[in-house]
Amino acid sequence: MNRVVHPIEQESFRRLRARLDTSYLPPLTRAVVERVIHSAADLEYATDLVTDEGDLVTAHAALHAGAPVVVDVEMVAAGITRRETVCRLRDASSGPGLTRSAHAVRLAYEQVGPGALWVIGCAPTALEELLTLDASPALVIGLPVGFVGAAESKAALRESGLPAVSNVSEKGGSAVAAAALNALLYHPVSPEETS
Repeated sequence: MNRVVHPIEQESFRRLRARLDTSYLPPLTRAVVERVIHSAADLEYATDLVTDEGDLVTAHAALHAGAPVVVDVEMVAAGITRRETVCRLRDASSGPGLTRSAHAVRLAYEQVGPGALWVIGCAPTALEELLTLDASPALVIGLPVGFVGAAESKAALRESGLPAVSNVSEKGGSAVAAAALNALLYHPVSPEETS
């Protein structure tokens, strides 16, 4: 099923491309970078985001093959269109040395197991907890926001070697994390991926 793109969105992307040349980027990287920039109206994401086209190709195939999508908060889930997500924050509790967000990640992993796509846009502690698990993710979109732990958790994600989308700065948030996942959802499936 083809997605119908509203004229306002078309014009927004036209203006984005008039201000920033993304044509040199590989297809999925370009899709992620443009959709993240579009979600935040922040051109700095062009140099702040860290992606790998090979990771995105693998994640795109997994996503379209039905791999589960896990989010850290309902705000991320609300931004992801055309796909059900798993969010266990309502079932989680905090305790000594464990935030509610970290506990939610543990609960979600118990539910979905390895191979999921993880979309973390709010809580650095959720990303930190994910890195302690043997989650074997298809992709981690690690874009938590904040002045405490956000940049550090994203650096740890990059150092982990896991397939990931992250950024270097403290910027991030639910909207940009959801946008990165939506870029993969909206990007067409190639004939090789369906065979």
